[in-house]
Amino acid sequence: MRKFIILAALAASLSVAACNTVEGAGKDVSSAGKAVTDMAKDAKN
Repeated sequence: MRKFIILAALAASLSVAACNTVEGAGKDVSSAGKAVTDMAKDAKN
């Protein structure tokens, strides 16, 4: 039973860390998309 609790806590902490990683990656992609959009607007003018 003790091993199960330890493994469950470890799995929960890893899933929380993965959510933060995915959120950070999403912000990076969003920033890159905004930069490309801004460059396209500048080139158009």
